[in-house]
Amino acid sequence: MSQKILLVEDDRTTAEFISKSLTGEGFVVDHAADGRDGLFHATDGSYDAIILDRMLPSMDGMALLAAMRAAQIATPVIILSSLGAVDARVEGLTSGANDYLVKPFAFSELLARLKLLLAKPGNGPQVETALYCEDLEMNLLNRRVTRAGKRIELQPREFRLLEYLLRHKEQVVTRTMMLEGVWEYHFDPGTNVVDVHVSRLRRKIDDGFATPLVHTIRGAGYMLGDAS
Repeated sequence: MSQKILLVEDDRTTAEFISKSLTGEGFVVDHAADGRDGLFHATDGSYDAIILDRMLPSMDGMALLAAMRAAQIATPVIILSSLGAVDARVEGLTSGANDYLVKPFAFSELLARLKLLLAKPGNGPQVETALYCEDLEMNLLNRRVTRAGKRIELQPREFRLLEYLLRHKEQVVTRTMMLEGVWEYHFDPGTNVVDVHVSRLRRKIDDGFATPLVHTIRGAGYMLGDAS
């Protein structure tokens, strides 16, 4: 039985190209040209996957995705968007998308990602909504950070840095790793930008608490968690 795909895309040329190409690969494709129509189709739960443009009339892709996940619709979603900055991609993925593909894209890549997504067992979204380390909690949906229930206000770069450290908790993270993972630098800028931001983050996370969570590992980098 052919797998059924919902394509939510307002650009007619792009929609016709994707629909025709996927049909040629044996998929059954339904097309919605705006967000509200896309949500109407998505709620029937008959689709194996949804390819969702981010910028849509009547309801944008992020609002559609949020409505789906709030309604417990677990259909896997690939977002298509011309917004390729790391913040945009992180927002899409942490809001419940399973993959994020930046326009312009090659159909072969979209097809490969779609097949990989559909091949995963129980291919509903594995939406990670929070990260933890001891009494420190980061809510990825509302971007709220607390420690022992106390709200911690972070700047956007500090938030991204803490998220990176939380995803690598109990691991030594080098300055090079942080430059690549947080700043997307693939070279050494020759500054102490990492150390400055870690120092600011450490003050916000550790000051006033008995147990420090941000540790300097001499000659190696930093670690979040138990350094004993």
